[in-house]
Amino acid sequence: QVQLVESGGGLVQPGGSLRLSCAASGSIFSFNHMGWYRQAPGKERELVAGITIGGTTLNTADSVKGRFTISRDNAKNTMYLQMNSLKPEDTAVYYCNKYANRPTDLEVWGQGTLVTVSS
Repeated sequence: QVQLVESGGGLVQPGGSLRLSCAASGSIFSFNHMGWYRQAPGKERELVAGITIGGTTLNTADSVKGRFTISRDNAKNTMYLQMNSLKPEDTAVYYCNKYANRPTDLEVWGQGTLVTVSS
């Protein structure tokens, strides 16, 4: 059974930082490139960053490049998203999942973790 549990979200002021975590079941984590996605109110879910099985960054959305860093710990079946210099437009629910260029290709999602950037 696929399990994806995101955590670490919260309310942060502009310019602040957060670190998100994703605990995934071994069946999905061990054999897949992984990705972080986000969905802002009224918008479609989008890919934020992707990482290979070996831990190399696949890509990073232009909107977060230089501010967000994706990483993974295969021994713990856990992936992270370090978010720095947060902006109000980063406000969204953040999800982790297998890597896909099109989030609509993925059927099973966790509950996500809400990140709110506001003063």
